[in-house]
Amino acid sequence: MTTVASMPVVDVAPLLTGRGDSEPVARAIDRACRDNGFFSIVGHGVDPALCARLDARAREFFALDDAEKAAIAMARGGRAWRGWFPVGGELTSGAPDRKEGLYFGAEIDASDLRVRSGLALHGPNLFPRRPASLRATVLEYLDALTHLGHAVMRGVALGLGLDRDWFARELTADPTILFRIFHYPPLAGDAATSAGWGVGEHTDYGLLTILMQDDAGGLQVRAPNGWIDVRPDRDTFVCNIGDMLERMTGGRYRSTPHRVRSPEREHRLSFPFFFDPGWDAEVRAVPGLSELDTATSPPTRWDGADVHAVSGTYGTYLLAKVSKVFPALRDDVL
Repeated sequence: MTTVASMPVVDVAPLLTGRGDSEPVARAIDRACRDNGFFSIVGHGVDPALCARLDARAREFFALDDAEKAAIAMARGGRAWRGWFPVGGELTSGAPDRKEGLYFGAEIDASDLRVRSGLALHGPNLFPRRPASLRATVLEYLDALTHLGHAVMRGVALGLGLDRDWFARELTADPTILFRIFHYPPLAGDAATSAGWGVGEHTDYGLLTILMQDDAGGLQVRAPNGWIDVRPDRDTFVCNIGDMLERMTGGRYRSTPHRVRSPEREHRLSFPFFFDPGWDAEVRAVPGLSELDTATSPPTRWDGADVHAVSGTYGTYLLAKVSKVFPALRDDVL
């Protein structure tokens, strides 16, 4: 059984503008990351017109026939891991999701040395012929959300007792940027009367997820007393922390499991933006925090994994994770 609950709402404007007192903002973010790993933000500075335009262009794309969408299928993106996948084409926890989607990342020209050397998850994005304006809209949104991601991480740094630019200096000077647009079709037939999951229980991989969602709802977060529904609000972004920040804070912050229920009548769109460490950044503990506070050792995870055993570079860790999401593409491309 689920209940509807509101997320803590944090006004991040002081982190963006440098005006006003950032300390109360940092304390609010720290408390939210300790309590449930999820919070909503206002004062984010992202133009509502840009968000509306992105939503409209995405709906135009997903209304196309699969044959036309397949012109930018992920297999055509090669090692850059970009493009469209059909309903059931992505796996979460080993099970097919009931959604289709578009994968984007930082726009990197094919002449870049990283692309020419075949570095996975680096390269140009794939954009459809229709709607033609999706390209410019996505790239503008990536710039806006990257700027916002740096600001929110300044609040995280202050909440952890670090200087405000610690993450930007040590981990995210050149962040790994991943962006998805997901379309959840409504349940049909017998499925509409049973529990249908667009995405099953999971946690995110990296530092920070910033989510824009439409009015359809469906996002659920696991709380100590069960699952709660997160009420959608177009004026806010939902933020949550990922496994990497849990590992780096020794469990002080926890990446909270969440899932998405398929809509029963209307189509649902969501726009998760992932702001993560640089590809070559070393996975390590945040200064001043123990590798793992055994007094607050984490409960058994839904997947049985131990995020605190992760070491090496973030890119190596991420590639191992995403390779499980599209095993056929992994075998063909990587």
